Amino acid sequence: MTRTWMALGLCLAVAVAGCAGGKAEIKEDRLTVGKVQGEVKVGMPASQVAELLGSPNIVTTDEKRREVWIYDKVSTDRVDTASSTFAGIIILGASSRDSSSSQRQRTLTIIIKYDEDKKVRDFAYNATQF
Repeated sequence: MTRTWMALGLCLAVAVAGCAGGKAEIKEDRLTVGKVQGEVKVGMPASQVAELLGSPNIVTTDEKRREVWIYDKVSTDRVDTASSTFAGIIILGASSRDSSSSQRQRTLTIIIKYDEDKKVRDFAYNATQF
């Protein structure tokens, strides 16, 4: 009788594990609009911006030879979902598996303009999502 209960418990555990919901995975980026809006300030030294946002993709100068840093980021978020359903009785061996995937692309461009003392004098950003 004990073996019967153990076998029934094992079957139940397999059935419950097979009915578990989907899996979603989203990667968060270090460079975000919220970080720029909340933490980059006029007067902030370039060293502090580099610590906060990392190295820029492009460094150039304006007409007065002041530095301009440009961060240009493109990212793709992919969400995979999968779910399985197994028959309650293991003898039937019936199962089904559904999966889907979706992608979202985002772009973020940040332009930071510095004064002669390498402090932020102005900044702008543009974000898109599709």
